[in-house]
Amino acid sequence: MGAVTGSGTLDTGRPWPLGATWDGRGVNFALFSAHAEAVELCLIDGKKIRTLPLRACSDQVWHGYLAGAAPGLRYAYRVHGPDAPERGQRFDSGRLLLDPYAREVVGDFTPVPDEPTLGLLASVVDEAFDWQCDAPPATPWGDTVVLEVHVKGVSRQHPDVPEALRGSYAGLASPAMIAHFQRLGVTALSLLPVHHFLDEQRLIDQGRVNYWGYNTLAFFAPEPRYAARVGGQTVIDEFKTMVRTVHAAGLEVILDVVFNHTAETDEFGPTLSFRGIDNASYYRLQPDNPAAYENFSGCGNTVRLAHPRVLQLVMDALRYWVEVMHVDGFRFDLAAALARDSAFLAALRQDPTLQRVKLIAEPWDMGPDGYQLGRFLPGWSEWNDRFRDDVRAFWLTGEVGVGALAQRLAGSSELFRDAGRAPQAGVNFVTAHDGFTLRDLVSYQSKHNELNGEDNRDGHGHNLSWNCGEEGESSDPAVLEKRRRLQRALLTTLLVAQGVPMLQGGDELGRTQAGNNNAYCQDNEMTWLDWRNADSVLIDFVAGLIALRQRFPQLRRSRWLTGEADSAGVTSDDRQPDVLWWHPAGRPMAVNDWQSATLGTFAMLLGAEAPGGTPLLCLINRDEIPVPFLLPPGVWQQLCDSSAPAPFASGRRKTTSPVAARSVQLLSLTAGPVTG
Repeated sequence: MGAVTGSGTLDTGRPWPLGATWDGRGVNFALFSAHAEAVELCLIDGKKIRTLPLRACSDQVWHGYLAGAAPGLRYAYRVHGPDAPERGQRFDSGRLLLDPYAREVVGDFTPVPDEPTLGLLASVVDEAFDWQCDAPPATPWGDTVVLEVHVKGVSRQHPDVPEALRGSYAGLASPAMIAHFQRLGVTALSLLPVHHFLDEQRLIDQGRVNYWGYNTLAFFAPEPRYAARVGGQTVIDEFKTMVRTVHAAGLEVILDVVFNHTAETDEFGPTLSFRGIDNASYYRLQPDNPAAYENFSGCGNTVRLAHPRVLQLVMDALRYWVEVMHVDGFRFDLAAALARDSAFLAALRQDPTLQRVKLIAEPWDMGPDGYQLGRFLPGWSEWNDRFRDDVRAFWLTGEVGVGALAQRLAGSSELFRDAGRAPQAGVNFVTAHDGFTLRDLVSYQSKHNELNGEDNRDGHGHNLSWNCGEEGESSDPAVLEKRRRLQRALLTTLLVAQGVPMLQGGDELGRTQAGNNNAYCQDNEMTWLDWRNADSVLIDFVAGLIALRQRFPQLRRSRWLTGEADSAGVTSDDRQPDVLWWHPAGRPMAVNDWQSATLGTFAMLLGAEAPGGTPLLCLINRDEIPVPFLLPPGVWQQLCDSSAPAPFASGRRKTTSPVAARSVQLLSLTAGPVTG
């Protein structure tokens, strides 16, 4: 490695910033450990290890400066202290430990019982990069449409992506992929985890991998398995190039981040980093048994964000991904675990860098009082699983009625409004990576996860799905037509609802996972998007819906619907109510209509957002037969009929609009204003 290793001795250096920082003349190393008795910096050159003691310790940070060291230097730590699990400490000075602040991770983790190996090492990096005047799109929440994608799966089988780039960061940003995202009209890509993660030993033994990546080890380092490395580009530079390219196309990048647990898992898992550096500081231990971990994540351990230095680690990582890697936001996996007993939410709220990015919580975990939907602070958005469940139950199982669906269409105000938040606090979705694809949701009554190797015990059992009369693939025209209509009705419901819509990548293609609703360990054709068999008609349908959403501002309101005339809207004597709920018999909905157990048809009339705007009427029919709707007064122009072969063909309606079974219609008023 030559000159990158630096001189033979360590100077005192500084206790900040944490991690390995190159200043052009050498590298400063700083490692937090409150309970260590000694720390050694290990420099790796091939299989040779040079050990230098970090003799300086300031405020529980061990530090030293190596003059002459440069980017490319590979290093790890040995940390000395008591091996006393009963007291919460698990030091092992024989192990090489990964720096929690590692920017790049090299090597492979191949567990060998009781035999320390070189394993995973950190590499010093040079953060310089030509961003070419990159600027974040900064899309307002109200205009945001999120597409959740897996970096590998989204392009792995795309025939128009160069083979060398498929499944990589570069492939995600290739012209073919950018063209698809722009064709759809989405504004943000929410990437499944890209922090450096490991495959669990259980999966390795079975010949499987952790495809989704919710098993993070290094919070600062991009996952190298997604790097094409074309032209010798580093993993970090390839990631930055991807972000720069996506930004230039007007798209934001949101990272799904896992700070609730780490890949070291439970007390029987590997000691790779945090556990051997300061177990009692980094993890929540059981109060009556410090040898065991509190497991609010379901993955064996829970990160202790109540500790100031651990909170600092997470905050430093988030700022790094914004300031250095230029990402636009984060979706926090099991975010309830981060907020429990910690200052995490307050720290984010006051941070000047993180205030300006998108923050999305998965608002639950497996701990006590773990379901926190609607309880996050202003400035946060949350995955709204109530939207998912009620929309599915309305259209597919009939377990909820028109009142529940109307509540979701109106933005779930009962969940978010009282905290002073806007409708964009709710991220609405019908499907996500965890669960059925949209096509499978209307094709399978039960999960089929046998290929996961867990005897179909894994995955959710309550899916609110409907196979439309035949389990799995079908050639029955009647079954296929029901499925076609229901997919489009679900998509339309998602994109006309108040809040922020999120699509699962591949649903627009008609992708199936053969009924697997927990494909976390399937890195194969089951999870890779099947571009050769993509449903182009369905892609165009989704694109048309998104275009309508962007065209009509009342679908993207920043204020809650009240049913009253909106002071920000039309100001004449004929001011319109912001919403009017309409019965197909041609009258406003009454109390007994909302309470009906059989009514499956109703309409939502949204008033114009500004003077001169156009009211929008959404007609909904989940019944098995067509229903003629008596329309509010005026002349109405059809914008969309989700059941029709040509769904965006225009047509005029004056008094009645027939709505096909299992479908949604959108109409705009062309003459005769609706008054309150």
